[in-house]
Amino acid sequence: MSEAAPRYQFGDISRILEALVAADGTAAHAYANRAGASVARDSLLSLGDLADGAYYLCLLHGRHPGVIDHAATRSADNAARAWLIEAADSFATERAYLTQVSVAVGPAPSTAGQADCETTVGQQRHALDMLAQSDRRGCAMGAAMALVLDWRAVRHILDMAAIRAGLEPHRCTLPDRAATLEVARAIGGDDVVDRAIQFGARQLLNQHRGLWDLLSARADVRARQL
Repeated sequence: MSEAAPRYQFGDISRILEALVAADGTAAHAYANRAGASVARDSLLSLGDLADGAYYLCLLHGRHPGVIDHAATRSADNAARAWLIEAADSFATERAYLTQVSVAVGPAPSTAGQADCETTVGQQRHALDMLAQSDRRGCAMGAAMALVLDWRAVRHILDMAAIRAGLEPHRCTLPDRAATLEVARAIGGDDVVDRAIQFGARQLLNQHRGLWDLLSARADVRARQL
């Protein structure tokens, strides 16, 4: 994890959450950023790289129930209820889109250590399940909010894969940044809850960065095989 994001500051959890995503999220990862260089085609991820990303994202987030669904069963905060319903419904659509893109771009490219990679991402999925089912108030919500905030950058990669495969990207209907940060402010403000929100968010982002690290390593292995 990058430690560029500020450590805990009481009473300002929405700002901390936003800073965490900016510093430690997908958009800050060098490998994931390569998918955004749409005007410089020589710096784009290859179609094989994008297929790799879609496949492993399916392993991490493609099954139901997911992080947001688990969080919805753990949160007792009335202020979060409408947001959770909207986020869960929208992420169901995102899962379908993820599957559609993964099928369109084709199977993950053959890479040495494939079984170990799948085991690693399976462990990441288990870690996210445990995180999102935590009984620590605020923890599951922190993970869910971080997922929604970080998904915009993840979605850009999926959209690039869709375009390369000849698909029209779908509109993302997840709650926007302002609505998500407003929920963070509404359920936060208590020192213990704020710490739990931050913990959940950091752990979710850590798993995402771990995935991009893995995909980067797999791309390096394939490049050496050429």
